[in-house]
Amino acid sequence: MAPYEHLPIYKQAMDVAVHFEKVVAGFSRYHKYNLGSDLRQKSREMVAQIIRPNAEHDKAPALRALRGQLDELLILIRLGKEVQAFKSFAAYQFTVEQVASVC
Repeated sequence: MAPYEHLPIYKQAMDVAVHFEKVVAGFSRYHKYNLGSDLRQKSREMVAQIIRPNAEHDKAPALRALRGQLDELLILIRLGKEVQAFKSFAAYQFTVEQVASVC
């Protein structure tokens, strides 16, 4: 497998995954174990999806799949905003900016 730790997108995606681990800890109990679990899982899948195309010759299909996962993650973030799972609007805004930078 080709090395991937040096890729800027990998570093950014890892930062997003770590951010979700921290931000979900501040969710209410109900949102932490439902929506928060989905957010954490999708962010980990995003990191894994970034690793896959790095080792493939034709990267386009894997990158399209990554884009789909990022869209799903953005939908979950938006849902979190709508149900007021985030402690503040600033936390929501920072999260969206982090994911958008990976996009």
